[in-house]
Amino acid sequence: QVQLVESGGGLVQPGGSLRLSCVVSGFTLDAIGWFRQAPGKEREGLICIGTRDGRTYSTDSVKDRFTISRDNAKNTVYLQMNNLKAEDTALYYCGTVDSYGPVGSDWDFGSWGQGTQVTVSS
Repeated sequence: QVQLVESGGGLVQPGGSLRLSCVVSGFTLDAIGWFRQAPGKEREGLICIGTRDGRTYSTDSVKDRFTISRDNAKNTVYLQMNNLKAEDTALYYCGTVDSYGPVGSDWDFGSWGQGTQVTVSS
């Protein structure tokens, strides 16, 4: 069984940056991705990275600002978020990706962690 633990969230000013970490334990061949959920909004898939080939995919909403990377030696996947905006405020989760595509609300995740809060505010 795969377990995922996110960390790195916090309060940041608009235009600032944060790096989230996701430690993955257990065996999986699934891609690992990040999604977020804000109060009153749908869950939104954002970006993912292939476990076998390292290829990445991101939705247009974050394509120019968020990047994903992984450190296999540490079993950790990172989400680098730059030029953060107030609308990026949400609870961020990492998870195993069952399906993804251009529409973030259509992404499916198999397992995910407890989430880490990101708040963008001045």
